[in-house]
Amino acid sequence: MEHYSEDGNKYTSEIKELGELREAVRTPERSQAGVELLMEYLCQLNFVEKRFFNSKRHLSLYFHWYDCLTGVPDSQKSIGFEKGSILYNIGSIYTQIACKQDRTVKAGLMQAIVHFEKAAGAFKYLESRFSSAPSQDMKHETLTMLVGLMLAQAQECVLEGRLIGGSKEGVFNCAQIAQEAAMVSHKYSQTYKRMSAPESKNYLPFSWLSMVETKLHFYKGLAHYYIALALMEQKDSGDMAKLKLMFEAIHSGVAPRDENNGLKLPATAEERKNLGKAHLREAVVNHEESIRIHNLCKQLRKIDTFRDILQKTHERSLSKFSSLEEEDDFSEIISVLDILPQSEHSTVSVSPDLSKVKVRDIFWKLGPINVFNANNDWSAPRSVTLERDPSEGFGFSVRGDSPVVIADLEKGSVAERCGLRVRDYIVGIGEVDTKWAKHDEVVRLVRQANLSLTLVLVTPAPKPETPAHRPFSTISLPASPTKVQAQTPAAATERERKSHNRISAPWMFVRRNSNKDKNGTPDRPKSTPNGNIILVSNGNLKNSHMVNGADIEL
Repeated sequence: MEHYSEDGNKYTSEIKELGELREAVRTPERSQAGVELLMEYLCQLNFVEKRFFNSKRHLSLYFHWYDCLTGVPDSQKSIGFEKGSILYNIGSIYTQIACKQDRTVKAGLMQAIVHFEKAAGAFKYLESRFSSAPSQDMKHETLTMLVGLMLAQAQECVLEGRLIGGSKEGVFNCAQIAQEAAMVSHKYSQTYKRMSAPESKNYLPFSWLSMVETKLHFYKGLAHYYIALALMEQKDSGDMAKLKLMFEAIHSGVAPRDENNGLKLPATAEERKNLGKAHLREAVVNHEESIRIHNLCKQLRKIDTFRDILQKTHERSLSKFSSLEEEDDFSEIISVLDILPQSEHSTVSVSPDLSKVKVRDIFWKLGPINVFNANNDWSAPRSVTLERDPSEGFGFSVRGDSPVVIADLEKGSVAERCGLRVRDYIVGIGEVDTKWAKHDEVVRLVRQANLSLTLVLVTPAPKPETPAHRPFSTISLPASPTKVQAQTPAAATERERKSHNRISAPWMFVRRNSNKDKNGTPDRPKSTPNGNIILVSNGNLKNSHMVNGADIEL
């Protein structure tokens, strides 16, 4: 607390509260309550960083993290590392909430989609703001892979939602399900490519790669299976107009592999049968490949439910294909194109909305954080007692809120003689702490002081003329952009003089019969019999009710 010239013993309860919160986030609930707890701590870390971590110097304080897959400990002297760890845990809990949903009902599937997308958003948020990670699980490649994996699982839930209660009949419905399955396969394929990168492949468990590769083939086969159903087993399979639209949808932009590519619109039942058979053959091949990859992994072989699904789906495709096989079938072999991925809901990452987390700055008693923070410097607090005669004022004006600032000093006044300075912050009046005090409250306390006024003041250190280069940060949360306009000191002074709003216009505690009053200078309001104040605006006098922040003579 040396930076704030405060006694650390006065903040024992605040330090204890922060320690208890940090201890609680080590074992959060695997629920929305656990996510909210982590977000609360993350927001507190932002306050703590601004309060105690100067961007130009580092504290000798280590933050620790254990790699989620290897358990290898890492540490950094950066609070950004702690924030990155919390974001990672937020994403992890979202995945656990998604996996706990009942995916046999529509509501459970919707919740699974929502939480998988939020998990992807947390990892993407971390990936875009985190650098120089010491552990492999927080490196850019791993986080990008995790984003893709979460979105692929969410897309899988979208397809399951279409299939709940059985698929509807019709060429278009079958084609849409096929494209949904192709989208799932496509997203798992992208994830598998990221996993197969040398650095990631050596780090990730073999079961992860096997599962993703199994699913990309499984859903690719499922896409071809539903196209075969559309061609052969629907009541409208012979509707050429619908078939044409289906072909345009599922093959738009797909490059043919050879001349026997099945792009020709099947006009007869025999042609539809041959093309459907070709899609079934592609389905069988992909399902067999998914079973083969699944069986190569010892851990996946233990998941009986998943193995049963693979087997049953393969047997269904193989049964339909076998029923079409004939010994004397010498028809031309057709190679089919991949199905164009398309979805009614293409999953996207949803970033964590930290603005909805309402937290109180634990160390709020140190004062408004925009002024009293680790990057600002000011003098040690000094106590000044002003004694005035009944015939004179204190001779200073104030402006602003939280904290109120000395705006001006009257030459030769009590305030000037006692050492008050323009831009001093009033952090106390008598025994009252005024760091958070509003303008009106400070004015009331000054008036109550009568002839003797004790102020506690701090003087802010001058700002450098040129902004310092922002130092490298491990992780930073987005700040609201501000438009900065260069200005001369003269222009700034002129604008301050003309300002008459609540925040910038000062209260003036001066002598009742000061020189300024006698000279009739139009920058001080005059009292009128009806209790109103005459405010000056562009040199014209106007009758107006007194407003907070306007100058007034005392």
